Amino acid sequence: MGKVAWGFTCSIDGFIAGPGHDMSWLADAEPLDNGTTERMAGEVAVIISGRDGYDAAKAQRDERDQMTAEAYGGAWSGTEIILTHRPEEIADDPTIIALNCDVVEAVRRAQEIAGDKDVQIISADIARQALELDLIDELQVFVAPVFLGDGTRIFDVPGGRRYDWELVQIYEGAERSFGRTYRPKRR
Repeated sequence: MGKVAWGFTCSIDGFIAGPGHDMSWLADAEPLDNGTTERMAGEVAVIISGRDGYDAAKAQRDERDQMTAEAYGGAWSGTEIILTHRPEEIADDPTIIALNCDVVEAVRRAQEIAGDKDVQIISADIARQALELDLIDELQVFVAPVFLGDGTRIFDVPGGRRYDWELVQIYEGAERSFGRTYRPKRR
């Protein structure tokens, strides 16, 4: 069975999306070496994302560039699961599986589909829920040299909650974008 990874590119000030799920700032991210994106995309069989991100991507379809219009800039192919409380509203989209379930069931179904390949969560809220339930095996972090000032925070828990991580890997070909993999420190 593959890993469950939480993967994202964030701004220096800790946002994974700008206001309204704006992703145009990713154009200012440091370029990765040739083949790096394709190599990372090839490890992922299933992506779990949320309804807000899905709706924003559809609404911004004509505004987004190649890198932000599709996962991994179009280098990825696999199954995308969208968690939503209203799956019937997007059930006619053949490119996704719309599920109304808790994160445990979503991860279980994603792992079943993924087999030996990885599952990647790209929603901050879904990842937070998975992290609280010890479902995250790996954190994949990339940083773009921008401040957004507002938007969707990487990790937002009112009142705070601490999680410690240990460095596993520095992505070869992504050093300029601080490409790192971390594993949760289990206590």
